[in-house]
Amino acid sequence: MLKFDHVSKVYKGGKRAVNNLTLEFEQGEFICFIGPSGCGKTTTMKMINRLIEPSEGGIYINGENIMDKDQVQLRREIGYVIQQIGLFPHMTIQENIALVLKLLKWPEEKRRARALELLDLVDLTPDYLEKYPHELSGGQQQRIGVLRALAADQSLILMDEPFGALDPITRDSLQEEFKKLQKKLGKTIVFVTHDMDEALKLADRIVIMRDGELVQCDTPDEILRNPADEFVEEFIGKDRLVQARPNIQTVEQIMNSTPITITGDRSLSEAIQIMKQKRVDSLLVVDDQRVLQGYIDVELIDQKRKKANLVSDIVTPAFTVEQGTLVRDTVRKILKNGMKYVPVVDQEQRLIGIVTRANLVDIVYDSIWGEDDIAL
Repeated sequence: MLKFDHVSKVYKGGKRAVNNLTLEFEQGEFICFIGPSGCGKTTTMKMINRLIEPSEGGIYINGENIMDKDQVQLRREIGYVIQQIGLFPHMTIQENIALVLKLLKWPEEKRRARALELLDLVDLTPDYLEKYPHELSGGQQQRIGVLRALAADQSLILMDEPFGALDPITRDSLQEEFKKLQKKLGKTIVFVTHDMDEALKLADRIVIMRDGELVQCDTPDEILRNPADEFVEEFIGKDRLVQARPNIQTVEQIMNSTPITITGDRSLSEAIQIMKQKRVDSLLVVDDQRVLQGYIDVELIDQKRKKANLVSDIVTPAFTVEQGTLVRDTVRKILKNGMKYVPVVDQEQRLIGIVTRANLVDIVYDSIWGEDDIAL
């Protein structure tokens, strides 16, 4: 789908920003380019849509050399999202999303229908179409920037540190949301980042560059287990969590598949009795179809018991992970956010299990110290 064939970028004076890069990616891959400042990652991405033109070699999209295409047409066929979102302040959200569609001469009705369809993908309601960018939060604006890149249904999307300016919680949420969206839509994503955790979380393959040259291109797990050289080792960071047990990959392999639950129509007195009987201080709240509604705990009940009677009156949203999530991603979330546990849900948000800090103890110890250190 996307191919770099001995591509170089040489600036005046002979400086090689990118040197002899050869890579090939399939349709639907999520590719992260990463490396130190000045390594050539952004230059490489900008050569794909000819914001910067290659000096040597060829870049091919679906077998066609980008230099043989009209520059404007090429850019309309490629989505592009940057950190400075670039929403037009005088345009409504609908107008911002449908900007490329207007250039492609889609009729107004069709543009609005596409904008509505895209809003639904990121759980924003139709009334957002009439709002202006200044009425949205930073995270919401970034969602609109992503939707604008998806509007014309381009198969290739370029993203240059799109979440870099967001606060950590919003960033984490958008990363999750975008990865799900990419899997669902099957887009090929070229994503530039300086954040190794972000690359490990999002990428199917990571391209590590240094001084304009390719150092390693591989899956996140392979890079973590077999860094190409000392530079990659240092860049990853020796203190970053690495799975010491290659047979343990996803949360299903370590989760408790019988978490203690309660339905929203039960009383708070019944909830306390269940907690006492099961020796726990919190319960996951589900409906009759086991769709997760959130959680309650002893502290919430103590705070609300004079004003509330039912579990549904005090239920609080729970942070979740979907089945298939890598253990290493889940470990980071639990440790970084100080959580005691995280529920595991399927695509319909039905509860299928729970991962607790206790589930992770052996993996964390093995990852930090390794079996040899423990034996000592």
